Amino acid sequence: MPVHPEILWAQRSSESDEKKNILYVTVNLPDIKPETLEYNLTPSHISFKAKAGNAEKGIEEKDYEFSFDLFEEVVPEESSQKLTSRSFNLLIRKKEKKAEYWPRLTKEKIRTQFIKTDFSKWVDEDEQEGDAAALDEDFDMGGMGGMGGMPGMGGMGGMGGMGGMDLDAMLKSMGGGAGGAGDEAGPSGAGGDSDSDDEGPPPLEEAEPKA
Repeated sequence: MPVHPEILWAQRSSESDEKKNILYVTVNLPDIKPETLEYNLTPSHISFKAKAGNAEKGIEEKDYEFSFDLFEEVVPEESSQKLTSRSFNLLIRKKEKKAEYWPRLTKEKIRTQFIKTDFSKWVDEDEQEGDAAALDEDFDMGGMGGMGGMPGMGGMGGMGGMGGMDLDAMLKSMGGGAGGAGDEAGPSGAGGDSDSDDEGPPPLEEAEPKA
């Protein structure tokens, strides 16, 4: 007998911008067999059927399936889908443009343990301004570009290390500015500098006029 997979969902709404009037639906099911996937979206109904599992990982292959009417109508031709090794992701366009959120995903008011709020994408109705577009880009994998910038931040960290090298030179040649440089060099640089402040400054201050 088919198993009901976990469904995570979130939404955005807009009275004027149809691109922000959308549903984010994720079938949270890893190792879906692409050749078995049967997905159908109509203006009022959604259905999914597939096999999932991985014998090599010790995950038993099972049949998964769900089918239900949506709370309100959607636009299938303006919706998209993406299959990954972890999940089946849907970006569904709501038909009616309005500010109010759907109170639930299903037409019938039923309590189910399989349909849950996707808190990683959820934004309160009154806090969604400017947020939908960013999530749209993430769905199209545009968000990975931002992640690519992170190594650059690592390079900046390396610059901090260079500052520590400059600090060593400054400690040998001048005392007054060394304390300030030590603060920027990080906790280890600051700690080392505090010791030199206790012992070093008096002779260095005497040496400056001679230089």
